[in-house]
Amino acid sequence: MLIVIRKRWIVLAIVLVLIGFSWYVFNSRVATEAGGIPLTEETLDIHMVTSEFKSKTEDGREIESYRWDPGTIFVPKDKKVKLRMYGVNGAEHPFLIEGTDIQGTVQKGKETIVDLHFTEKGLYRLICTAHSHVDHQGPMIAYIVVD
Repeated sequence: MLIVIRKRWIVLAIVLVLIGFSWYVFNSRVATEAGGIPLTEETLDIHMVTSEFKSKTEDGREIESYRWDPGTIFVPKDKKVKLRMYGVNGAEHPFLIEGTDIQGTVQKGKETIVDLHFTEKGLYRLICTAHSHVDHQGPMIAYIVVD
């Protein structure tokens, strides 16, 4: 009788281990297929778009402003990051990231991917040089907070 009970516990333990392993493999695959980050991946993906706001003043003059969306992103220090910027509004947005040598251009209908890896904590500004201040439909500035 005691041997039968032990065999049942061993079989139950094996079944639980197999269920746990299957759950882990399934969830890792689902996260990857759904666009998430695989559990073993070392790179963090952050998505951003260009956007535009338009309005009219009381005298009928149209005003507009271009923005990065989201306007603030948080990046862990010493973490590899892929910043994926998609152009939605505006023909193109030449940009730079202050405090780095990173620069490029986001074009309408295209995705620009920038590899980031900050080793210093701080606040870095992503600036569209075409829309850097209010006289040029800006400021189109996003903030990268590295902590």
